[in-house]
Amino acid sequence: MRATVLYGPRDVRFEERDAPAVINPTDAVLRLSVTCVCGSDLWRYRGIQPVDKPTPMGHEYCGLVEEVGSAVTSVKPGQFVIGSFFASDNTCAACRIGYQSSCQQRELVGGAQAPLLRVPLADGTLVATPGIPPDELIPSLLTLSDVMGTGWFAAEAASVKPGKTVVVVGDGAVGLLGVLAARQMGSERVIAMSRHKTRQNLAREFGATDIVSERGEEGVGRIRELTNGVGADSVLECVGTQEAMMQAIRSTRPGGHVGYVGVPHGVELNGQELFFAHVHLHGGPAPVRRFLPELIDLVWNRKIYPGKVFDLSLPLEQVAEGYRAMDERRAIKVLLRP
Repeated sequence: MRATVLYGPRDVRFEERDAPAVINPTDAVLRLSVTCVCGSDLWRYRGIQPVDKPTPMGHEYCGLVEEVGSAVTSVKPGQFVIGSFFASDNTCAACRIGYQSSCQQRELVGGAQAPLLRVPLADGTLVATPGIPPDELIPSLLTLSDVMGTGWFAAEAASVKPGKTVVVVGDGAVGLLGVLAARQMGSERVIAMSRHKTRQNLAREFGATDIVSERGEEGVGRIRELTNGVGADSVLECVGTQEAMMQAIRSTRPGGHVGYVGVPHGVELNGQELFFAHVHLHGGPAPVRRFLPELIDLVWNRKIYPGKVFDLSLPLEQVAEGYRAMDERRAIKVLLRP
């Protein structure tokens, strides 16, 4: 089969690779219906996170089970399934308290920008939908593999509650879906920080009540103005840079919560400032598996449409153009069709 491989900065190739097969009795092989490019893939694409060898790319996936190992009992060939970017056994101590992305057997699921994918620990990782979904639901179901689940975790980690004021730092797919999650959880006011018109429009469609285009200290000042000088109850940090993290902390009221899910690059916290901020911090790689049943139900019953973050659809063989479009901010998120 042909699949996506990153050789170095901005060097994405779609080339022949061995098709995946069941290796362990707990594996499953999926035939993917769709896949996509993630904003976190751009760290490697831009060379900020170096790759030292040709690296198969992609970690978001959904599709039909093609084959399962002899120990797999929860899914079977022919079912449509979704899984997290971290495989988990869903039975260890970390999994039982809802942190499957810290599973004692966790394994990163990679190589999903391809027609076929091997998923380890299939019983603990994959969740089947109630049936074969109609085509129009598949993009939204795909988001549950990462960006919708990550935006949902950001909102939960930030203790979003009905009636609260929420700020979302970042207008990529995760930030936009953090807006959707916050509104779904009942927040009264959601302030999206964005400087891009198309992303602002989608943020409003997902439920943002206010848009702040300022950044840095000006952005913090604007949030303070909008919250009567106090700050937000909950802030979702969905970028992973120093500026974004400090903007999130400084926009939060004393006793408020920051949920951070942006993969950190160069983020350092000043202990003295953090000490006097009186802000709760919680985050990390989203335990997507915990949320899959609830989110599948919301999409299946057409209560949320997170697939709207895909604003460019390409054949998988044009994956390099998908990376370019996201790198140049011509697309929020690129859907790839095998």
